[in-house]
Amino acid sequence: MTTAFKDWWIYRGTHTPHDGIKGLPKPPPWRAPRAVGPLIDRPLALGTASHPFQASAEQIELVNTALYLRRPLLVTGKPGTGKSSLAHAVAHELGLGEVLVWPISTRSTLMDGLYRYDAVGRLREAARKQERDGEGDDSSVADFLQLGPLGTALAPWRVPRVLLIDEIDKSDVDLPNDLLHVFEQGAFEIPELARSTQPDETMLVRSWNGHQRLPVVGGRVGFHEFPLIFLTSNGEREFPPAFLRRCLRLEMKEPGDKELSAIIQAHLGKSAVPKARPLIEEFLKRRGNSQQLATDQLLNAVYLATRRTGIEKDLPALVDAIFQSLSAGDV
Repeated sequence: MTTAFKDWWIYRGTHTPHDGIKGLPKPPPWRAPRAVGPLIDRPLALGTASHPFQASAEQIELVNTALYLRRPLLVTGKPGTGKSSLAHAVAHELGLGEVLVWPISTRSTLMDGLYRYDAVGRLREAARKQERDGEGDDSSVADFLQLGPLGTALAPWRVPRVLLIDEIDKSDVDLPNDLLHVFEQGAFEIPELARSTQPDETMLVRSWNGHQRLPVVGGRVGFHEFPLIFLTSNGEREFPPAFLRRCLRLEMKEPGDKELSAIIQAHLGKSAVPKARPLIEEFLKRRGNSQQLATDQLLNAVYLATRRTGIEKDLPALVDAIFQSLSAGDV
């Protein structure tokens, strides 16, 4: 499955890293940089190369639109359709570092995404120093701060970071609206740091993954390049109109016969496709009977069928075990 490139595309879905991000045009006026102080070069940790993701022309087009407009991309689809894989594929191809992943639960709050302050750890450190040296605490507040995945993404990077806010539909009802404010402002304050520093004083705060210490001036974090934000949803709830208005929306459709063949070829090689034909047909048959199946289940079955000899007589039972529906109602 091949896709004809368009001249304006920065992300091309080729899996091959390139420097196309340098051609990203200036942002719209409402996405002007909010950064103060020094800019941060590309991330030190580039992460591991993603498995080849077969992006469609529609997916490539919307990713590039999100890049140009600096708008979040709400990606909806059933489990296993590649929602999170798309984020990893973009970060890998454009050399934007490892994806900053924020998995959402019903207990997630905006503060979890922005930063953490270990007040208890600071008190313990002060007590240890007092006991050991008889002196007060001379440690910096910054030593007990760590930016969250959203906070790290909003730091003043020279290139946009990729942020994956995974399964946003599991969140508390208030989180989408809380996120809107931060997305619009593109900046936030760390009060614990702002109270202890001068307005132009730079402090180094640990990034979410811990690989770097990032400069924070006057306790305020703001972007230079707005991050590329993927919000994934399984379609389990509706979002407020104000939230939807500020997002681009992409629905990940379940791959058909041709797409599944291309995915198998990309992951397991061209020679695997003919041997996979009966499994593809069985997979599509079961999915057509309203069973909820994910593409990686098919890949697992094809891997067994094409990588092990002598497995043929056991394959039907193994396929039944692998092709278990993901919907509780089908169990």
